Amino acid sequence: MKSPKKKRPDPVPAAFRAALLGFSAFTLLDTFVIPKNVISADQVTAVSSYAAENTSGSIGPDGAVTNEAIAAADSTAASADADASAGASGQVITDTSYISDDLQITITTERVDNTTVYIADIQTTDPSKLMSGLADNSFGQNVSQTTSDIASETGALLAVNGDYYGFRSTGYVMRNGYLYRSVSAGFDQEDLVIFQDGTMDIIKESEVTAEELQSQGAVQIYSFGPGLVENGTITVDEDDEVDRATSSNPRTAIGQISEGHYVMVVSDGRTSESSGLTLLQLASVMQNLGCQTAYNLDGGGSSTMVFNGQIINIPVGGHGSSERKVSDIVYITA
Repeated sequence: MKSPKKKRPDPVPAAFRAALLGFSAFTLLDTFVIPKNVISADQVTAVSSYAAENTSGSIGPDGAVTNEAIAAADSTAASADADASAGASGQVITDTSYISDDLQITITTERVDNTTVYIADIQTTDPSKLMSGLADNSFGQNVSQTTSDIASETGALLAVNGDYYGFRSTGYVMRNGYLYRSVSAGFDQEDLVIFQDGTMDIIKESEVTAEELQSQGAVQIYSFGPGLVENGTITVDEDDEVDRATSSNPRTAIGQISEGHYVMVVSDGRTSESSGLTLLQLASVMQNLGCQTAYNLDGGGSSTMVFNGQIINIPVGGHGSSERKVSDIVYITA
């Protein structure tokens, strides 16, 4: 009769396996779920605007916002709210358009290469109407909301998703005049810079620092890309996808035609009705619209356009053809 085989000792103790599993789960949560390095935007954006127009020192020597600056910024914001309320009369709004004394928006749709493309044509005499919004009104990794929720909370009239900065730990991030992150994403990283006068420019992070852009009057810096059109010329080709996609996809882009004249474009994709666009196809759309400068924002499941509280396109980032939560939006305020 054979003697029973001795059970070999487990080379990996159960306690160690449990600890390893717990560590792996925490790492995933820490990377993709748990909010980190959160900075509230309640006051820093207002203070940044105040600081840009005043030299009386709105930021303390340790980088903290001073009470004097907060009070001045709150006063400025209250005055602006009163002005906006006073100018509300005379606005005309429909499902696809908005007209006021200093702003005109028209939304149209086109079919491009078996894809529905939504085009928001924006003309304004006030470049400060082009703004950024942050999820939960805060900057930080893993802080996210849907585009429509951020638009609702910021009072955006028109909004598209931004660059989803929170998915990365590098790349310049400036929002409404406040520089949140100045760590370069690398030699080839192209950013969109919007200056105080409303001018758009595409830069490489390897060629200029975020602080230098700030000193030149930048108020928004988006770090996704690539640039699509510069000086009216398409700057991508059929091989350009830069790790963001390898085929046709939903897309989001923003561009400038002339002074005070912008376009926001979102395409559907990944559905039976719309296959999506390549970067080259998107660049062609922007060039055909007359853009002198155009830039690719986060796309795929993030691509969303919201106008007057209504989702215009067909997002595919969530369950059941719903919105994906993102870090930020680009929007127009009335």
